[in-house]
Amino acid sequence: MSEDPIVAEVRRIRDEHAARYDYNLRKIYEALKEREKRSGRKLVSYPSREPKLVPAGGRGRASSHD
Repeated sequence: MSEDPIVAEVRRIRDEHAARYDYNLRKIYEALKEREKRSGRKLVSYPSREPKLVPAGGRGRASSHD
């Protein structure tokens, strides 16, 4: 199977970016947060929500196998 050239380019760029930060996720995260601050764009965050509980066996619908 041949590799998609767009996928190959994205992977190469991702690897180059990670290499700049020694593949250290903390450094990558901090650099991205700094770039976010410098962008001047309005950033929106939403509060966390509790997940809804789903009854066992589906999404609360009656089973057609009763």
